[in-house]
Amino acid sequence: MTTLNQAVNTFLQYCRYEKNLSEKTIYFYRIDLLQFYAFIETQKYPVNVEQISKTELKHYIREISSWKVRTVKRKVATLKAMFNYLEDEDLILVNPVRRLKMSLKQPVILPKALTKIEAASIFDAAYRLVSKAPRTSYAYFESIRNIAVLELLFSSGARVSEIANLKKTDLNLKSGALLLKGKGNKERVVQVCNPDALALLGTYVSLFDERIKVSGGYLLVNRLNNKLSDQSIRNMIDGIAKVAKVDKKVTPHVFRHTFATLLLENDVDIKYIQSLLGHSSIITTQIYTQVNSEKQKQILRDKHPRMDFSMAI
Repeated sequence: MTTLNQAVNTFLQYCRYEKNLSEKTIYFYRIDLLQFYAFIETQKYPVNVEQISKTELKHYIREISSWKVRTVKRKVATLKAMFNYLEDEDLILVNPVRRLKMSLKQPVILPKALTKIEAASIFDAAYRLVSKAPRTSYAYFESIRNIAVLELLFSSGARVSEIANLKKTDLNLKSGALLLKGKGNKERVVQVCNPDALALLGTYVSLFDERIKVSGGYLLVNRLNNKLSDQSIRNMIDGIAKVAKVDKKVTPHVFRHTFATLLLENDVDIKYIQSLLGHSSIITTQIYTQVNSEKQKQILRDKHPRMDFSMAI
């Protein structure tokens, strides 16, 4: 007999050592499965995985149905991954998720993006903070590092975790090549082409070279010479945006959306944007085809055929 607790541990080991999934993915798998396990115990349902049926799964989905659609979908996907694994390993004879049907409609939320003016104001605020700090102080070093983070995010459209996990060897300052490791450890190379951005990154690496070595080679480090965390990056960007008086909630992902949206508005083919963002499917990228109202107004003002002839009463 395989208990649910044993099945969860076996599945997580499989994800780590055989599928080589990222620690972040495994972290969320563990949370989702422990929540399911707690539900099974609370309801006094069978803990033998062979006895867990579609009925128990439906009751669990009903229990979490008030949560965000995206969260529910993720938790169900986690259960499907585990039970499919158990079936493949012959640990269960009947897979309860195989005929599990559910209809969850997730509202389409357009990604928030900065305008060019807003992006420029954030960079301006970050560069002004450098000039205010004494050159021998850590505040000066920190300001340079913060700009390096902004330049990396805006130059590449990378996810915050991809930026935080960069090693010094992932950045080639001569060619501008930036090696990013995305979801599922998929690698892609994005070129940092702006000369000012490359110059700033060169300055940062020179100033932080010893700290980078102490950190184990991580490109972005904190005051304690440890890898800069995702949350530290979020807090830093939020702080600079407030200094810049940008009237939006600005996060690293907003920079990713801005990168994609502005490239699309500059007539870059969506297939190239898909590659740059590391999207497996172009369907994910197509959300950026929803142009903002200002761009729409500009297009209709400049391109609409009605503008080619003048008729008025």
